[in-house]
Amino acid sequence: MFGRLKEFRRIATRYDRNAKNFMSSLCLAATVCYWL
Repeated sequence: MFGRLKEFRRIATRYDRNAKNFMSSLCLAATVCYWL
């Protein structure tokens, strides 16, 4: 799962500096990876 999450540029480079925004984008990416 972590390898697939690293494919998202926003997650891999921690584009969001705010912890709340980073966590929400991480949850969204995990949902998309799990769904597909």
